[in-house]
Amino acid sequence: MIKRTLIATILFFTINTVATAKPFVFTAIPDQDETALKERFDKVAVYLSKALDHEVKFVPVKSYAASVTAFRNDDVQLAWFGGLSGVRARLLSEGSQAIAQGAEDPTFKSYFIAHTGVVSKDNDSKSEKMPKSILNKTFTFGSKGSTSGRLMPEYHLRKQFNKAPEKIFEKVGFSGNHSRTIALVQSGAYQVGAVNYKVWERELSEGKIDTDKVSVVWETPDYPDYQWSIRGDADKVYGEGFTAKVTQALIDIKDKSILDAFPRSGFIPASNADFQPVLDVAKEIGLIDQ
Repeated sequence: MIKRTLIATILFFTINTVATAKPFVFTAIPDQDETALKERFDKVAVYLSKALDHEVKFVPVKSYAASVTAFRNDDVQLAWFGGLSGVRARLLSEGSQAIAQGAEDPTFKSYFIAHTGVVSKDNDSKSEKMPKSILNKTFTFGSKGSTSGRLMPEYHLRKQFNKAPEKIFEKVGFSGNHSRTIALVQSGAYQVGAVNYKVWERELSEGKIDTDKVSVVWETPDYPDYQWSIRGDADKVYGEGFTAKVTQALIDIKDKSILDAFPRSGFIPASNADFQPVLDVAKEIGLIDQ
């Protein structure tokens, strides 16, 4: 009896030690070119490994949908999601939480951009309505699962013109990410597109945008967007209080090279309730079932 009890005790501690030693893995939606993403998140992995005193790994994914699937299947335990991908992932993973967001993310926005000369700025870019001259042009969203590159732009298109995008434009495409949207509109392959304003401003500052060929013609009202989400079983797997520790580590990021790579001025607390407006819009236009 004593021998069996001892073996059971050893097995218990061995199993729990193995579980606790499991690497903490995170991913991110592929919203920019792969090189920029790897540089950004490799730095985050190094930082979190030190802050959590635990092995942390970043694994890239090929699509927004793949990031949601990886989170649902426990291939990753933490993810940098957009508003829509985060809502979808948390609906599929019981108990999961949005824990942190960029200081700028509660007031995010999308830019409508156009190839020079094909759309007239008959409204100021910050006016309530987008230019009517975008009608019957060729148009590209970003990824099908993007909040800033698809969900919110489509919502405002439907709100203003009371039609689906396919009825508004001559042709509708999906570029896959914001960097490619800018490149496609700048080249003239598409006349108009919708893009994450942070990606636009970053690429503009890096000299990647030729403003003689492409410009902003309208910007959306503010909405909540990107956030870090963690699985609901993180404390069970990695130890009591682990979720709170991860949250604090993200909020404590002060390294300018990390923050500039997002780009964000810092991270602040977030909750699932912060993204209710995104869920409401996704249901309204049929991207999430009621």
